[in-house]
Amino acid sequence: MMTSVDADLMRVLADPLRLQIVTLLARETLCSTHLIEETGAKQTNLSNHLRVLREAGVVETEPCGRYTYYTLRPDVIAQLAGQFADLAESARNAVGNKRACP
Repeated sequence: MMTSVDADLMRVLADPLRLQIVTLLARETLCSTHLIEETGAKQTNLSNHLRVLREAGVVETEPCGRYTYYTLRPDVIAQLAGQFADLAESARNAVGNKRACP
């Protein structure tokens, strides 16, 4: 069965800083202060990237006093990984299939 990979989610994760943020959040829940320290990004730049990740459903937020903590949603990453696994399976099954040129 042929499936397509979620192109919008791929675009969201294709940005190097957003991928770094996702990688950090895969290890632990962090607030924006921690993410600024870890990435070296400016506050406004980081906030914009976190907004994109939130809107894409990749991260969830949890207010804690004057800070906001960010948590990675593993189900979203697992869904994307599953789409890639399906794509790889399709490629395995297609070995030897060659369409003739007209």
